[in-house]
Amino acid sequence: MFATVDRDLEFDTQERRTMTTTGFGIDVGGSGVKGGTIDLSTGEMIGDRIKILTPQPSTPDAIAGTVAEIVEQAKWTGPVGITLPAVVTGGVARSAANIDKSWIDTDAAALFGKALGGREVTVLNDADAAGIAEDSFGAGKDTSGVVILLTFGTGIGSAVLHNGVLLPNTEFGHLEVDGKEAEHRAASSVKEKKDWSYKEWAVEVSRVLTTFENLLWPDLFIAGGGISRKHEKWIPHLTNRTKVVPATLLNTAGIAGAALASVGLTRPASVAG
Repeated sequence: MFATVDRDLEFDTQERRTMTTTGFGIDVGGSGVKGGTIDLSTGEMIGDRIKILTPQPSTPDAIAGTVAEIVEQAKWTGPVGITLPAVVTGGVARSAANIDKSWIDTDAAALFGKALGGREVTVLNDADAAGIAEDSFGAGKDTSGVVILLTFGTGIGSAVLHNGVLLPNTEFGHLEVDGKEAEHRAASSVKEKKDWSYKEWAVEVSRVLTTFENLLWPDLFIAGGGISRKHEKWIPHLTNRTKVVPATLLNTAGIAGAALASVGLTRPASVAG
């Protein structure tokens, strides 16, 4: 099954599927830029993960230089998938979260391609990349139908996949739920600010999930973000109807999803098609 991440993915994936066993992904975050080589049949990291602190200010040119440094350190010569904490359409960043606002309307694909010597580059939203990885290798790999990843942190990131096909840039954290944006109700930062117990926070998470499931009737929710590591303290208190499971890939999800996207896949190379 092929990604609908962007038009940049419209190339000969049939040939890639049969020939490509590894990919390279880079995950750009507000505090760090991480990259590594991924086994596309398992999602496992091959060798060490490379991490460089995000330059400040995190302007397009500065981050492009950091990305080039990671690729050079890894001695990777193939196509590269790169995530941004931004809505990305046609390779262009349309928003900017946790990175410099000068990213808005920057042609990120062209910028990174130039920084990497003209090689093929695929740029996608960071939550979308994590969703691709969890659906392919992690908590959603055995689930068909609609899978929704939600990352709980400062806000709420989202990724929606249907039988392995991505619906990009969903930004569910900004949907209104009973008069407030979803992330203003149920981001983990709200729990901390209001000093809620996990049980109290689960009430708001349930309210948000119920709204989302009334829109799309998903088969599975995957809960990501740092708070998913303590899933046993709050998932049992949820009252929505759809099953909720914790993410399993965590720190490698963005890299693995970007690596898959770099070769036009949203399913492992061994089962895509």
